Amino acid sequence: MPGSQEAFLASTPVFEVLFEGTRGGGKTDSLLMSFCMHVGKGYNASWKGILFRQTYKQLTDVISKTKKWIPQIWPEAKFNHSEHTWTWPTGEQLLLRQFAKTSDYDNYHGHEYPWIGWEELCNWANDEGYKRMMSTCRSSTKGMPRMCRATTNPYGPGHNWVKKRFKPDTLNMVVRNDLIDDDGYNEPSRLSIHSHIDENIALLEADPDYKQKIAAAARNEAEKKAWLDGNWNVVAGGMFDDVWNPSYNVTPRFDIPDRWKITRSFDWGASRPFSVGWWAISNGEDVQLRDGTWRSTIRGDVFRIREWYGCTKNANEGLNLLATEIAEGIVQRELEWGWRSSGENWCRVKGGVADSQIFAAENGNCIATDMKVKVKLDDNHKYPGIQWQAADKRPGSRATGWTQVREKLKNAHPQEKKDSDGNLLATFPREKSGLFVFRDCVAFIDTLPVLSRDEKNMDDVNTEAEDHVADEVRYFIRSLGQTGSSGTTTGTH
Repeated sequence: MPGSQEAFLASTPVFEVLFEGTRGGGKTDSLLMSFCMHVGKGYNASWKGILFRQTYKQLTDVISKTKKWIPQIWPEAKFNHSEHTWTWPTGEQLLLRQFAKTSDYDNYHGHEYPWIGWEELCNWANDEGYKRMMSTCRSSTKGMPRMCRATTNPYGPGHNWVKKRFKPDTLNMVVRNDLIDDDGYNEPSRLSIHSHIDENIALLEADPDYKQKIAAAARNEAEKKAWLDGNWNVVAGGMFDDVWNPSYNVTPRFDIPDRWKITRSFDWGASRPFSVGWWAISNGEDVQLRDGTWRSTIRGDVFRIREWYGCTKNANEGLNLLATEIAEGIVQRELEWGWRSSGENWCRVKGGVADSQIFAAENGNCIATDMKVKVKLDDNHKYPGIQWQAADKRPGSRATGWTQVREKLKNAHPQEKKDSDGNLLATFPREKSGLFVFRDCVAFIDTLPVLSRDEKNMDDVNTEAEDHVADEVRYFIRSLGQTGSSGTTTGTH
């Protein structure tokens, strides 16, 4: 069909293409045809493709679509049910396979697949398997296309890395040739194409009420936007999509009043990112924004005012820094922000909570102890190291912590009164302390709001996703204790 399907099938010269968008856009059919359109072109057995889903059960719909289309176009093509493989009389093959974890790459190392397809790419929590399989996208046949193709809706545990890699919320249908990897090599061209249900004329003519059915099936407004608009700023079924609203939760930077407490939180990571967050806790006084306007706060409001997210430019990849190096980085930043004195031991930042695993001793040493050592940044000064309080990680603390984070996020919104049809009648000032984040804390804004729930435990997030900032936030909110209606703490852990 004209539009995105046509563009997707015309993108053969581009090595990497993501076909993303709403439900009902015909993405799976197009993915299959991007392989099939090169059958019978004289490549014969050299034209070999492999299409992945995480499990064979998930492949059921893909297999059904191949059985719908392929026999109509090539009646002599054969499907081997035990091998999940289509073979054409001229030798071409399409393999339908599972790829559940990165180590599954070992099953394909050394193979040659000039066409590789990934159905619902956001289902993979990281890009490791996706990138490793690129090494098999090759052939000795001159002039034959080499193609890596994927489809997805904008939700799932891999939302962050897919969005970072393809930038699907920017201008579509633009090939990016300026990609440089960590070793200075040019990466292959990459393209994102947006699909919309309105383009699928055949579906909408056959089922005129399809969009209404999708809207009615959505569990919340965020899911509706993902399904009907392909909105990459939400995650359907996420832990926070119904309580996160940038209009309320994100705030411009302002100077922290002297009487407010500043503290930290920390989630350890080496091969995976670490996350340090700095928080200001309001005593209830008003603050002046840098544009001169004033805003009120409630006693107990918490503001994420600074952060340090220890990652490379690759998705969910850590810096592999030592504990002492992270401590030095924290001290250096606090000096730059004016929260430490260069001539004395004064520090405005009071304490902080961290992942309890940093207190685990190994051969008599532990990360927490290493971070407490005095930090020497120059020949003249030594600064007190970083001391942490162990986060509450008792049984049930994760689910309770996520509930508390959700409550804090929602408490940042004005109270609303609606009629029985959901129409807004009036709004009222907040009464409970909320959670706010300065707009330049991009690691928080990019990773926490889009976290999906664990399908096997809906009270927890999917821990395979990029959850390091979220864990660190949870430790902090848990450390505040239960919050009553006045916003004051009623207990600590």
